[in-house]
Amino acid sequence: MILTLKRNVSKSDIKRIEKKIESYGFKAHYSKGASDITIGVIGENAILLREFFEADPAVKTIVQISKPYKLASRQVHPEDSVIGCGNKKIGGGKFTVMAGPCSVENRANLMKTARMVKKHGATFLRGGAFKPRTSPYSFQGLGEEGLKYLAEARKLTGLKIITEVMEISQIELVAKYADIIQVGARNMQNFNLLRELGKINTPVMIKRGMSATINELLMAAEYVLSEGNQNVILCERGIRTFAQSTRFTLDISAVPVLKKESHLPVIIDPSHSAGVREIVPSLCLAAAASGADGIIVEAHHDPKNAFSDAAQTIDEKTFADIMKKLKPIAKAVGKTI
Repeated sequence: MILTLKRNVSKSDIKRIEKKIESYGFKAHYSKGASDITIGVIGENAILLREFFEADPAVKTIVQISKPYKLASRQVHPEDSVIGCGNKKIGGGKFTVMAGPCSVENRANLMKTARMVKKHGATFLRGGAFKPRTSPYSFQGLGEEGLKYLAEARKLTGLKIITEVMEISQIELVAKYADIIQVGARNMQNFNLLRELGKINTPVMIKRGMSATINELLMAAEYVLSEGNQNVILCERGIRTFAQSTRFTLDISAVPVLKKESHLPVIIDPSHSAGVREIVPSLCLAAAASGADGIIVEAHHDPKNAFSDAAQTIDEKTFADIMKKLKPIAKAVGKTI
């Protein structure tokens, strides 16, 4: 249920309404837009509280939330969310480029790649310290050593860091180093993990599961939001279809659908969608044209010798060309890089 408050509402009235909502065992979600102030009443059967607020002098209108995802919905939060990461922002008219190796391999390789992506305009360095791999015999990452290398690369280049967490026991450690914590596609419906990530303030980017619907992605975001962490980013990384020409199929239509349904920023992962480096540039440009808020792309100073995902990792020349072509496309849809 959404309470839209009158324009002249006082801070004391807002606090009073929030306290009243919470006294009945529900959560109150405050949102101030350009024209309206709303309070979402979050919880099962919240509509039962309608009669308690219909005559409230501070309340203008009451609308029932029709979506199963309450806090992720535009009904509760009509305006786009902007996620702050220090002096960097995700959303709000910015097209953010996150780039780097699939996995942190060693200090020397990471520093070379970090300087490379920084040189050509990336603002975030991606790199896995803990790597979920299909095969147990594949490189699994360096753990905390890799996180320390990422932190050193941030200090060296000024790039913010995004890296993946795989289980609850890793959250505290990863949050110590990361600017954004990534939840991989395989963990999108690890609800216990999502709940615990909702209890911290570090931004969380959730990748869509390879067989997940858009509703399921938004419900995954709801788990984090419902625990109090409002800094959530959605990521479309390709879904399984009958097509065999690419690793997965990039659902580019997910961007406008998610933008319609949710206020959360949307990032595209062209690398895992393609699985083939020659296709990655086109998907990067398509991401910008679709209205996405950015991309997370695998790039390496020596991609053919990358420890993981070498076939889909792009080199410096390709990355530089992508960045050059992205700028006019982003500008055409009202975004800047």
